[in-house]
Amino acid sequence: MAADKSKVAKLLNEQVNKEFYSAYLYLDFANFYEDKGLKGFANWFNIQAQEERDHALLFIQYMQQNDMKITLDAIAKPDKKLKELIDPLNESLKHEKYVTSLIHNIYAAASEEKDFRCMQFLDWFIKEQAEEEDNARTNIQKMELFGGDSKALYMLDQEMQARTYTAPSLTIG
Repeated sequence: MAADKSKVAKLLNEQVNKEFYSAYLYLDFANFYEDKGLKGFANWFNIQAQEERDHALLFIQYMQQNDMKITLDAIAKPDKKLKELIDPLNESLKHEKYVTSLIHNIYAAASEEKDFRCMQFLDWFIKEQAEEEDNARTNIQKMELFGGDSKALYMLDQEMQARTYTAPSLTIG
């Protein structure tokens, strides 16, 4: 059985790196908006970066509690070319869909190996990814509707500024 779990452990290890990359990516998006004077949008992505970092730590904690070796790899530099105000929003939706596919791949491997504990752990992430994709789509819709009007963009930025950080509530077992 140990050989079977090595595939799941490998994928979980890779996911740790992907989650930390997500945090880097969202910090890059926050910097883009900060440079544009949109502190609310910057806040939204700074909080998103915190969430992604926490996701990485949840994967690490799960692996530690299940006696899996953890290898931390280098985190790639974000490489998205951002020009328009909507670009980070579009890129965040693409990225969240990518992360969803990664979570699904780990879940499929865990299912194949009958690693029910891992499947139960990943259930939270599957729900979380649905929420992440929905948030990204909503942000795009709002920017498409209001981004061309400076007063409406100001109000949207204020709305984004009101977002506060909430730590994930997942019990690792």
